[in-house]
Amino acid sequence: MRTVHWISVIRWAVCPLAVVALLAGMAVQPPGATRADEPDFAPPVYQIHRAGSPITIDGKLDEPAWFATPAVGEFQFTWHKEGRKERSVAKLLWDDNNLYVAHVCEDSHISARHKDHDGPIPEDDCFEVIFAPNPNQPEVYFNIEWNEVGGYLDNFRPEGPKKPRAKVWDAEGVQVAGTYVGTLNDDSDTDTSWTCEVAIPLKNFEKYMPHTPPQPGSHWNLNLNRHGGKTNMQYSQWSRADTPTPNFHTPHRFGKAVFSDKVSPFDS
Repeated sequence: MRTVHWISVIRWAVCPLAVVALLAGMAVQPPGATRADEPDFAPPVYQIHRAGSPITIDGKLDEPAWFATPAVGEFQFTWHKEGRKERSVAKLLWDDNNLYVAHVCEDSHISARHKDHDGPIPEDDCFEVIFAPNPNQPEVYFNIEWNEVGGYLDNFRPEGPKKPRAKVWDAEGVQVAGTYVGTLNDDSDTDTSWTCEVAIPLKNFEKYMPHTPPQPGSHWNLNLNRHGGKTNMQYSQWSRADTPTPNFHTPHRFGKAVFSDKVSPFDS
C-alpha cells in the first residue's frame, strides 16, 4: 500500500495521517441534518462555515478549518442493488472568494485515468458538486465533477434538466488536488480510500447569485454525488433523488447549503 498525492502532473507527497484523522472527524451527522430516506422526504440542510485561515489546495486536508467544521452527514445509496456500500464523507467551507469541497471516499478498487478538462471523468471514480446559486431560480444550476488525479468537467444548465446544457461555459480558476491510499488502476489488491480537496471561485456564478460574495444566512440549493469506477460501481449522494434509475439532475431534490457566519476553527 502507498499513499500518493496529486497537485499537478509533476508534484507528489505522502500524508496518510491526515486522511485517518479526517475520516474520524467527518463521520458525525451534523445537528439539524435530515435523512433523505424518511417516509416524508425533507431535503438535508448543512451550515457551511467560513474558513478562518487560508486553505491550500494540496489534497492533504490538514488545515485546522477542515478538522473543526462538521461533515455534511450520511450519504444515501439511492439506487443500490449489489456490492459493498462504500462510504463517503464530505465537508464544505467558504470565504469571499471560493467555495471549498473536501471529501474522503472509501474504495477497495480505485480507478482514475483522465486528467484532461472536460474529459470522460464519469468513467473514473469521481465526485460531484451540483448547485443552483439562486434558490429563486432552482432550475438554473451548475455541476462540477472531478477525480483523484485532477481531471474535472464543468457544465451549466440554464434552463433546467430537461433542456440542453450550455454549449460554451467553463468555470475559471477551479483547483483540484487529491490523494489515495492504495494502488491506482490495479484491481489485484485491495485499496483503502481516495481524498480530494477542491476550490471553486465564486466569481464564476456572480451573474446568477443574489449577492457576491454570499450574505451570511443565504443559501444555495446543492447536492453532492459520487459514482463511477471500474469495479463495484455504485451511486451515492447527500440528498436522495427520486428517479427509478440513476440521475443526478434532479434540482427539486437538492439539499440546502447555508452560508454561515460562523468561522472554523475559532468563531469570534
